[in-house]
Amino acid sequence: MVDVAPERFEELVVEAIDSLPPELGRQMSNVAVLVEEGTPDGLLGLYEGVPLTERGDWYSAVLPDRITIYRAAICAICDTEEDVVEEVRITVIHEVAHHFGIDDDRLHELGWA
Repeated sequence: MVDVAPERFEELVVEAIDSLPPELGRQMSNVAVLVEEGTPDGLLGLYEGVPLTERGDWYSAVLPDRITIYRAAICAICDTEEDVVEEVRITVIHEVAHHFGIDDDRLHELGWA
């Protein structure tokens, strides 16, 4: 386990988001990315919302989707800050993929789950 300060952890999440290809970032719509300390059921991250692939004409005036990255859970499985950097990146990509409508089975096929 390694303890990365909350402020540094948030920087790592921002860096992971900023590392996404610009064309993906431009397509992300109505989504907020948050960092929380605790985690439900040992999750590293969680996407909550309506994936882009499921939005239709009815989709308007809704609260933003949420991607939550859990600091304590990620720090608990890492031995170094470099491990945290990599796990944050993987977790952010995984949850962003859900925003784009990619499910866990497909992520597993692609080597991201």
